[in-house]
Amino acid sequence: MPLGEMLYEPGSSLRVAYFPTTSVVSLHYVLESGASAETAGVGNEGVVGVSLFMGGDTTPSSAVVQIGGDAYALDASRLKQEFMRGGAMQVALLRYTQALISQMTQTAVCNRHHSVLQQMCRWLLMTLDRVPSRDIVVTQEMIAGVLGVRRESITEVAGALQRAGVIRYRRGHITVLDRSGLHASVCECYAVVRQEMDRLGAGVSQAGPAPRERIEEITGSSCTEIRSSDRATGAGSRGTGAA
Repeated sequence: MPLGEMLYEPGSSLRVAYFPTTSVVSLHYVLESGASAETAGVGNEGVVGVSLFMGGDTTPSSAVVQIGGDAYALDASRLKQEFMRGGAMQVALLRYTQALISQMTQTAVCNRHHSVLQQMCRWLLMTLDRVPSRDIVVTQEMIAGVLGVRRESITEVAGALQRAGVIRYRRGHITVLDRSGLHASVCECYAVVRQEMDRLGAGVSQAGPAPRERIEEITGSSCTEIRSSDRATGAGSRGTGAA
């Protein structure tokens, strides 16, 4: 899935559930003024489209590919059928949903009470956990949109981290040089979210995503692999809707 692709917009109905593998999807809420902030991120620990099995069908938020990469796509009707049957798929999805709610709650607290430096370190660490490289393709403007802060604030924080030797920044790319430096500046929110994900069995996997065979084994249905170079074509593997 390419960087910046909109997977669904507010109020639309989802036809496909996405299981990111090397990509990261940002769940966003956009105000009437155009200002926005991320409510949660989804990587190889989860699924984009929880409203499919929670009964809401639509949501006022949107989902956009934040870090380009690969994902699996599963037909929405098949996911609903498997969820209603109960068993391993239902348990896994419900536990992930609880982890997602915990992430959203902690993000709201973090955005309200912690500094931009702490928020950016939290975001970088969560992103590193979800991607196979320490190099992140992202702009300062995108990070500002995710955190709901001014771009100038991100420029200032990124400069401070670069001078401290924690990251190396060039236009559109951030390379993390010293992960321990991020841990030294991050707030407790990162650890809280990671611990809750691990407790619920929805922890991000730096060893790599679950293979397609495992997803198909659980769902009893074929899923479509979406490569980072793919474009949205309106084919059956793509759809718009809610998470």
